[in-house]
Amino acid sequence: MTPSSDRRLDAVVRHLPLYALGAFLLVLALLSVLAWSTLQTAGPVPRHPYLDGPSWLDAWFQGDSGWYHSIASEGYSYTPGQQSSIAFFPAFPLLVHGVGVLLGGDFSTAAGLVTLVCAAGVVMLFADWVRTRVEPRTAVVAVAVLLCYPYSFFLYGSGYSDASFLLSTLGAFALLERRHYVLAGIAGAVATAGRPVGVAVAVGLVVRAAELIAEDRAARQGTGVLVGSAAGPRSWTTGPPHRPPAERAEVVSFRELVQAIPFMRWRHAALLMSGAGLVAWMIYLGVRFDDPVAFATVQGAPGWNQGAGPFTWFKGPFVGTLVHGIWDDAVLLVPQALACLAAVLLVRTVWRRFGWGYAAYTVVSLAIPIIGTKDFMGSGRYVLAAFPVMAAAAVVLTGERRPRWLAPVVLAVLFIGLCIAAVAFINGVEVS
Repeated sequence: MTPSSDRRLDAVVRHLPLYALGAFLLVLALLSVLAWSTLQTAGPVPRHPYLDGPSWLDAWFQGDSGWYHSIASEGYSYTPGQQSSIAFFPAFPLLVHGVGVLLGGDFSTAAGLVTLVCAAGVVMLFADWVRTRVEPRTAVVAVAVLLCYPYSFFLYGSGYSDASFLLSTLGAFALLERRHYVLAGIAGAVATAGRPVGVAVAVGLVVRAAELIAEDRAARQGTGVLVGSAAGPRSWTTGPPHRPPAERAEVVSFRELVQAIPFMRWRHAALLMSGAGLVAWMIYLGVRFDDPVAFATVQGAPGWNQGAGPFTWFKGPFVGTLVHGIWDDAVLLVPQALACLAAVLLVRTVWRRFGWGYAAYTVVSLAIPIIGTKDFMGSGRYVLAAFPVMAAAAVVLTGERRPRWLAPVVLAVLFIGLCIAAVAFINGVEVS
């Protein structure tokens, strides 16, 4: 890379959150046109009578969007042994309800708008997070991976909770990096009230807090364990904050991480508030429906059939789908299984480049859907929640031994997959 191109890339990375927002709006425009044209030519896709927003936004109102609409407009209900709305955590529908009231009761449009606003915040926070941790080119590729990941179509207007959950998660970690422990705990509580994998946020915040203490101690002692790729705004780096070294030095050891625990103070305990969202949700379910874990119980209802046990853990239905050649289902399930496999293989890179806290978050956020689903259905979009994996993928794609054409080719393939997944979803296919 020439010095002039190097300087231009540095300038881009300094303003990467704004560039990321622009890229998000560009992809949003492209997918909105695709959504509108697909809706005009689609077959008899079931339509909801309450949809009265713009057609490019209504096109994304598919699948579980109807559940969130019913919660936002009518509240929760639970009939034991049947699919019920209490399977869906409350943070997103509560937000949709608030916006819907402001829009005069148009909750479907509110769901799409909430997703878009939250997604815009997600790409900006992710860009800000990644630009201080990897090389400039890698940071740009990481943002592109997030935008082009095939299951990222849930960020472009669908009435799903993925964008709001990611926003609260990234916000919690961003606040923690700036040592705003109480605010990080509150943001974490929103995350744990948003999705079942929210518990991963609580785990990641606590581990990252201990890691920050270990990093600060190492910096004061001058041992030089830290670099920009793992550190936040106040950490010790060997170069400008927008241009971290290509390779990180030694990761804080597990022993150093454990030794940092006695140095945690009451201000760090505020991070435990991140579990309040889940606790409050369980209290509500217990008081109203006499089952604090009804959100898990209902997963075994006919139609969902996501009961716990070895048959689910070891993917008996998934294996049966492949063995019996049910290809209509396999074409939806195999890509999600491959996405999970790729994410698991990237966990080591997450740990090496971003540290223990983000590795802990990634492991837990991947383990819950991988173990809890019988056939990987839904896990494609749950990989999206493991945001450090997106950055780790960029690290692999832009490594020194990788040809420079590899990243553009992979991004092109991902974008094609994004378009295909979006068209299928708008046609009423349960993509994830």
